[in-house]
Amino acid sequence: MDEAPLYAEVAGGPEGGRAFWLRTEDGVRIRIGVWGREAPAGTVLLFCGRTEYAEKYGAAAAALQARGFATLVIDWRGQGLADRTLANRSLGHVARFADFQADVRAVRKAAEALGLPRPYHMLAHSMGGAIGLRALIEGLDVATAVFSAPMWGIRISAAIAPLAWALTGLAPRLGLGPVRVPGTGGTTYVLATPFETNDLTGDREMYEMLRRQLTAHPDLSIAGPTLTWLGEALSEAAWLARQPSPAVPALTFLGGRERIVDSAAIRRRMADWPGGRLELIEDGRHEMMMEPPAIRDRLFDQAAAHFRAQVCAQSG
Repeated sequence: MDEAPLYAEVAGGPEGGRAFWLRTEDGVRIRIGVWGREAPAGTVLLFCGRTEYAEKYGAAAAALQARGFATLVIDWRGQGLADRTLANRSLGHVARFADFQADVRAVRKAAEALGLPRPYHMLAHSMGGAIGLRALIEGLDVATAVFSAPMWGIRISAAIAPLAWALTGLAPRLGLGPVRVPGTGGTTYVLATPFETNDLTGDREMYEMLRRQLTAHPDLSIAGPTLTWLGEALSEAAWLARQPSPAVPALTFLGGRERIVDSAAIRRRMADWPGGRLELIEDGRHEMMMEPPAIRDRLFDQAAAHFRAQVCAQSG
């Protein structure tokens, strides 16, 4: 495991953060960021969303460290500083959604190798929520799970959904799989979208922080997804919907102003998750870990309480 760059000057994370390169079982180089390695209460494996990268969660790592937890954040294959599979680095692409599970396995081994404090917990946002749910179904060894706006479905209108399925099904046969989804841009969302019309956060300061990160380090950014990515994401959501919920205590946060993932799919899943709980944040948008302080504190306080309570229940 080799040292990797960590852009600490824009991350805003706790002192002493470090980054490492990992090599997955299928030969892909990914990156992790680690903060708070001496934390007393355990380690949070933070599975970020599409387009995201370790530095984006420096503030989250600080919030978790203040509550006693270390944080490990992953740059998934195809984004951040991890290997990109296409020559055009701006394209959000993965050959198969199941390939992300190789990244999960590498991360779990790295947590052990680095001696990060136990127990391990998962905090998964958006696309990371889809990856994380499959990982739990396949036996990921964590004590508890927290989800933030998990991508258990993508918000697509009923009128457009059949067209999306048809287009993504045809694309590989026509050699169009690596083509960007029509209507998505070639510039990453936060640089292309004014704060006033964004669907991510109502906190201008956090939004400006994201813009500064990607302006200073454009190598972190990706833009619109490919048709292959979209087809794989739709298929993954359909597969997940057919699976029973795993026997892992789960808390899920959903914003009342969610416009990116399918809120109905989240509600259905949590209604059938034994011992699971759905926490609705009426004013929350998609990025609740980037929302104004009242929402951020509510999420991190409840997540930390969930982590601790479940561990106490299991040990008792």
